Amino acid sequence: MKFLLVCLLAISLSVASFGYSFADKGSYVEKIQFIQYLDENTALEEVRNGNLDLYYYRISSDRIENPKAREGLQVFDSTGGSYSILVNPAESQKFNPFSLQEVRFALNYLVDRKLIVNELMGGFGTTMVSNYSPYDPDYLTILEQVESFQFKYNPPLAQEMISQALTSAGAQQINSKWFFDDTPIEVKFFIRSDDPVRKSIGEILASELEKAGFTVKKDYGDLNKAFVVVYGSNPAELKWSLYTEGWGGRSAFVKYDSVGLGQMYSPWFSNMPGFNDPSYWNYKNEYLDSLTQKIYTGNFSSIDERARLIQDATLEGVKESVRIFLASKVDQYVVNDDVQGVINDFGAGVPTRFTPINSRSDSESLTIGVKQIYQGAWNPVMGLSDTYSTQIWNTLYDPGVFKHPYNGENFPIRSSWVVESTGPDGKVNVPTDAIIWNPSKQQWDSIPEGTQATSKVTFDLIFSDWHHGQEMDMNDILYSLYFTLEWGSESHDGDKTFDTEFTPRAAQIVNTLIGVKPIDEDTIEVYVNYWHFDEGEIAGWASVWSTMPWEIYASMERTVIDGKASFSRSGAVSKSVNWLSLIVPNDSMLIKENIKSFRDSNFIPNSLTKFVSDTNYVQKRYTAAMDWIETNNHAVISNGPFYLDRYSPESRTIQINAFEDESYPFENGFWNKFEETKFPRITSVEVPNVVSKGTEIILPIDTENTSKLYYFVTNSEGKQISSGIKDVIENTVFLELSSEQTTLLSDGANDLKVFAISDDVLRPDIFSTSFLALASADSELPQVSIDDVKSSIDDEFNYGILFVLIIAIIVGIIIGFKIRTKTKLIENP
Repeated sequence: MKFLLVCLLAISLSVASFGYSFADKGSYVEKIQFIQYLDENTALEEVRNGNLDLYYYRISSDRIENPKAREGLQVFDSTGGSYSILVNPAESQKFNPFSLQEVRFALNYLVDRKLIVNELMGGFGTTMVSNYSPYDPDYLTILEQVESFQFKYNPPLAQEMISQALTSAGAQQINSKWFFDDTPIEVKFFIRSDDPVRKSIGEILASELEKAGFTVKKDYGDLNKAFVVVYGSNPAELKWSLYTEGWGGRSAFVKYDSVGLGQMYSPWFSNMPGFNDPSYWNYKNEYLDSLTQKIYTGNFSSIDERARLIQDATLEGVKESVRIFLASKVDQYVVNDDVQGVINDFGAGVPTRFTPINSRSDSESLTIGVKQIYQGAWNPVMGLSDTYSTQIWNTLYDPGVFKHPYNGENFPIRSSWVVESTGPDGKVNVPTDAIIWNPSKQQWDSIPEGTQATSKVTFDLIFSDWHHGQEMDMNDILYSLYFTLEWGSESHDGDKTFDTEFTPRAAQIVNTLIGVKPIDEDTIEVYVNYWHFDEGEIAGWASVWSTMPWEIYASMERTVIDGKASFSRSGAVSKSVNWLSLIVPNDSMLIKENIKSFRDSNFIPNSLTKFVSDTNYVQKRYTAAMDWIETNNHAVISNGPFYLDRYSPESRTIQINAFEDESYPFENGFWNKFEETKFPRITSVEVPNVVSKGTEIILPIDTENTSKLYYFVTNSEGKQISSGIKDVIENTVFLELSSEQTTLLSDGANDLKVFAISDDVLRPDIFSTSFLALASADSELPQVSIDDVKSSIDDEFNYGILFVLIIAIIVGIIIGFKIRTKTKLIENP
């Protein structure tokens, strides 16, 4: 069940199962050192000369655009990240122009998305309107809705919309400046100065806002400052108005995204202004909450109903414009030529968890450059929320389940399963010896007779030793279940097991969990009210696992309940305590002190008293945890192929070492199957320069490694003329437009978009072009000599028309070529 939300709701399972061979070491290298390199240019040279093996941050395309610049390097192109603007919509004592939806929405016309992609990003990306980029599997579901907005850079339109909204609200424009109650309307723009692209986006948009009549105050900073000013403050205080956000991509590629719309648009996910802190002003949208919670919890009965929910949520999210998406990134990662085994996940890119595990060179170690070595906090509940920390953390733990790096489907890592479900309306009986945690009674209750659930999943779990030498067991799983059920509900006012960010998310899972039944030492049945048309998604929802020992969770829980720290960023700010970080010595000492208290009193948590009676067992657990913290000066203990050796703030380094333990289930080389993959490709599309309206046309499309083609034909008004899906039996597909359809084409430019999809590799190859349509019955232009036309004054008007048409054709061809080169991803070397 994603019960600990440890991977922040992005990890799931699949229906395959593997055979496991137990090995001494799960990686090729003995140790990995992560070193901070703020300057990408310096990092590039260090990779080139071999001082760094690879760099976990994008390199500017102009630095590696020719073969000579790439000498000594491997360059990997990866999608997944994006840029957005977070807007503060709070109502406040001071007038906030962005509390007006019309003003927020107008920003979509004030920002030049094409400029961002073509100039600031060097063409390595695509424009975005919603949270889905053209390379996300769900993008095709919402393409029609995205196209309907027709967002184009149009400052006069934006200024007109802003003027109407502000005037209606009582503002006045004096000498081209906006005032409210005789006070200039000030916009506080927090601009990330540590990212050149985001800094440029902020500067450009700030200039546009000033031209629109606002008084703009720019505030610069990095993520640490943003945690305080933007994410950690009460929006009603108006410490910020706009923020240049950047998203580093997912921790894994996702075929059926259940989280994104909730995370980016909906209040319940605790990622919108206010962040569900009860002491803050909070953005509210019950309609969006309802839609995205249904998507998240599988509350739909068919693939078509899920598509409609996604479409409706996308429309509402874009219209609300609290978070405005600008561009999807194509990041270029550099790796030294001597390194082999790099895996380029479609979601995470080169920094996927599989790359450090599978990489190898002549050395027994790897040195990886990172943009930041430490930001945010390290705890598996509501920490590890920034890209930089998760890239390292992902190498230290094994999930029970994960996503395939190329098709986004669930597959097992440390579990296998059997799903029983008879459809969205079907039911399975829940046995009376199944149990559920009761937060009010603080005990496990038996399930009443006659209880039913939508699905049953039986998991066989693959345990091994934790990094501190103690064996994983079912108690770790049961404690994780308890934790989610306890902290995922607010049983009374002032409940201390409540977190402003974690609880609302966990509550969605709590509401679907009916019960669990441990079968033996490594098998458990899970009963949920959850259904999906893909059985692997059902297993993913019901999955049970833990990434840290139960004694660490118990100590973290005691620390937070005692008011010494908070699991979440917003909770830490509102309570004026530390954001709990197990990598920080002071916080790890708090964990150690609690564990010492547990050991001295033979403490057994309420959630485990039903299952644990051996005090020797708990004493060994507590002693091992204390010894670990004392020796390593941190409390990060997990179960992955590497363990955290040390963190050095002074040298800006983190070192991890191979976990050489005979209980670890994967030998090195286990994941090298992900090194090679065949991408779908569109090799040619034959589109005539001019199409005669009212005539049938056939467009041949040649492909490779493709199973399906999605196509969309739209006219200049954005109206969809034709769309559909073609199965690719052989490499060539013929796209037919009937005479009735071509009649609907616009006189002038029309657009064709084609997406090539593979069942095995879900990153599409995209072809986009423009073509002309004419009302003439002839598909060819009149053969007229320009010299002849020039000689006749009477034909001057006809010459003008012909000249315009010729220019239009040339421009159309150029545009088609440019769009093709900008939107087609470069294949990996």
